[in-house]
Amino acid sequence: MSATHIDVKGVNKVFKTDNREVVALRDINLQIPQGQFVCLLGPSGCGKSTLLNAIAGFSLPSSGEITADGQLITGPGPERGMVFQEYALFPWMTVEKNIAFGLEVKGMAQAEIKQRVDQLLSMLSLSDFRNRYPKDLSGGMRQRVAIARVLALDSPIMLMDEPFGALDALTRRNLQDELLRIWSELKKTIIFVTHSIEEAIYLADRIVVMTYRPGTVKRDMIVELPRLRDPASADFNALKRELGALVMEEQQRHHSDELRMAAVD
Repeated sequence: MSATHIDVKGVNKVFKTDNREVVALRDINLQIPQGQFVCLLGPSGCGKSTLLNAIAGFSLPSSGEITADGQLITGPGPERGMVFQEYALFPWMTVEKNIAFGLEVKGMAQAEIKQRVDQLLSMLSLSDFRNRYPKDLSGGMRQRVAIARVLALDSPIMLMDEPFGALDALTRRNLQDELLRIWSELKKTIIFVTHSIEEAIYLADRIVVMTYRPGTVKRDMIVELPRLRDPASADFNALKRELGALVMEEQQRHHSDELRMAAVD
């Protein structure tokens, strides 16, 4: 790992709704080096996606700052590619055209666009589907296209918000393996939001467990398990139990908070 690629310093995020303030993030500090695969883990409502959106520049912190390669993030930028759970494809464009879209917007030469798109179609096993439309593809195939579209722009940072959450177990594992292969080959820095403990252990160099609202860093751990990881192994399951206990504490705190609010209402 090299120097810090993403630096999150004292980040707080407050949402104001109906004359009420909700503290979504409180005093988040993370230094992420170049090429690290980081999973943000925690129950719903812990601020994982809020933090990811702040790094993406979609929803900036209320206080604190986030930098990428030392540059303050003040909005979305080409060095940070985002992959959403909802695929976010243009339904009127073919697979090939979806992948090429960002390159055409940048004004890249057609020959170079074709070369890069062909490479990505091959890398993600999409060559036979280049002229299909998103409606003709399975969920897994659509997500491959979404990943290819981000990779086409060659962003050094990939931000992924539960990209495999809506997929069946087998497709999910296949895409996890595909993502690990791409990450190993292209040396991207990846920040990946998930609520699946097994997914976090399978993928990450580092797991950041977040607390229920306000989201803070409950545990920041390096995953020492060698790759490729076996979910049936004793070490994998020992870590799964440890992380499960941490997440369960926050889920119980969430449940207690809901009961308290219901009693007040």
